[in-house]
Amino acid sequence: MSEIRNKVAESGLISLDLADYKPKIIAIGIDISEQLWQGLVLKEKDFRAWIKAHDWESYLNKAVFIHCSVDAIVPTWAYMLIASQLELQKTTYVVGTALDLEKKMIHDQIQQEDLNRFKDGRVIIKGCADVAEPEYAMVELVKFIQPAAKSIMYGEPCSTVPVFKRKNK
Repeated sequence: MSEIRNKVAESGLISLDLADYKPKIIAIGIDISEQLWQGLVLKEKDFRAWIKAHDWESYLNKAVFIHCSVDAIVPTWAYMLIASQLELQKTTYVVGTALDLEKKMIHDQIQQEDLNRFKDGRVIIKGCADVAEPEYAMVELVKFIQPAAKSIMYGEPCSTVPVFKRKNK
């Protein structure tokens, strides 16, 4: 009786799982609406007092999305003041939604990959992952990997859909 071989492992395929790019850090929001006077206007003096008194260290090891949940005109400097404090904490943040924040963190995680790992490789991107917008993550992976990879496929090693194949020169 012959030995059982794992042909997928022997194939040299590089398998990527979207789950590996899912953010593992706690995401929280800062809602500027909570600082509006009568729910309408941001008073600079009061806002600066809040900025000074707020516990910015509580955002260490977290990711933040800055937004305003009500329809109000928020001056740009308000976002800048919050960003300045988060920057001091070296916190990941965006102005936008929780989804915008997740996209940024996925993008940043992909950019941390060593592109040499994919040089002339045959890459399979697995599609089943609990990522808020998997299309975004997959497109970011293709954008990052394609310059180095020989081919990119979608799916599982037993059943793939070709996405890209470098033409021989």
